[in-house]
Amino acid sequence: MPSLQDDVESAFRALANDRRLLILEWLKRPRAHFREQVDGDLVKDGVCGVLIAEKLGVSQPTVSEHLKILSQAGLVSAKRVKQWTFYKRDEARIAKLKAAMLEKI
Repeated sequence: MPSLQDDVESAFRALANDRRLLILEWLKRPRAHFREQVDGDLVKDGVCGVLIAEKLGVSQPTVSEHLKILSQAGLVSAKRVKQWTFYKRDEARIAKLKAAMLEKI
């Protein structure tokens, strides 16, 4: 099981990319940044990866890689609805990582 130190390092690596920072910022207020979805609520379920790719102006495989990195770092959580995957910020995990990061500074 990874230590909190490993988790912090993973989060720093995930945050070292402008596109991933943008995704996290947009997911903070999804209704302000994304159009409504056919399936799933933007806030309750998260934002479909297709919408994130569309807004970021990248291909589906590219955004999937960014979201995978954010997910592995514990910054976002993924939820399957039908054939879609929805992403939202893991606020509890982000708060825990922030606290751990501040201890290191």
